[in-house]
Amino acid sequence: MFISQPHDAYELIDSGNGLKLERFGKYTLIRPEVTAIWKPAMPIKKWEQLAHAQFVPTSRTAGKWQRLQSMPDQWVVAFPLPEGSANLVFSLQLTGFKHVGIFPEQSENWDFIYKQCSQRKEPEILNLFAYTGGASLAACAAGARVTHVDSIRQVVSWSNENMQLSNLDGIRWMVEDALKFARRALKRGTQYDGIVMDPPAWGLGPKGEKWKLEEMIVDLFEVTGKLVRENGFLVVNTYSGIVPTTIENLITAYYPLANMESGELVLGSRKGPRLSTGSLARAWGNRTEGGM
Repeated sequence: MFISQPHDAYELIDSGNGLKLERFGKYTLIRPEVTAIWKPAMPIKKWEQLAHAQFVPTSRTAGKWQRLQSMPDQWVVAFPLPEGSANLVFSLQLTGFKHVGIFPEQSENWDFIYKQCSQRKEPEILNLFAYTGGASLAACAAGARVTHVDSIRQVVSWSNENMQLSNLDGIRWMVEDALKFARRALKRGTQYDGIVMDPPAWGLGPKGEKWKLEEMIVDLFEVTGKLVRENGFLVVNTYSGIVPTTIENLITAYYPLANMESGELVLGSRKGPRLSTGSLARAWGNRTEGGM
């Protein structure tokens, strides 16, 4: 189990009854959370007193924000990297899809990526399904040359804004279907020191390509396993219901990496229940130097 603990940039305050109460920097939000089937630690009236806005679904995939207190449409938060080395700064906003621009549980991975990249000289990192770029920023802050791939142009532009807010530069932006990009990289003989993947359960590419993880995951691992150098590292996160053991087995089958850890990726809370957000597996090191 990997637990992301509360801090100044983010805190899971409480969860339950299909909802979660979260603080992003100065502002507190109520959002739906289908896995939070338990009773919350605090009464809902207390939630409403604390929250600045609540997301109200109007369909399965969209909704609207109800303001409970005054707050801006956009704001920024800064996540510290290990040992005070740097801050990753993110622009957040209230979107019509309940998301705000980060998955805060990923800060556990940002620390890992930063440490892995810091141990190498100008490593080359491939970030697939990269969203607003937390992993890309962490690698870049450690001196890596980063290729950031996402199929949604607006999200890539958002990532570029986060890079500038974080006083970083040099990330290579690609608006592309992740698996198509990986296949082309394989044909070119390109390899990377680290690969980060956060594949969605389903989605569409920039040209309407249909993506369904359960149907594509073996191809994804088979191709990307040939892109990582033998002494490299891998971070895989899924929110799709695919369990850590399955990810471990795929890494063993297709990646040349020796050391592995996996488990649930969890948001910790000071007073409320912890919340599992998905499955995580990480691997690193050369299998020929001793391993599994």
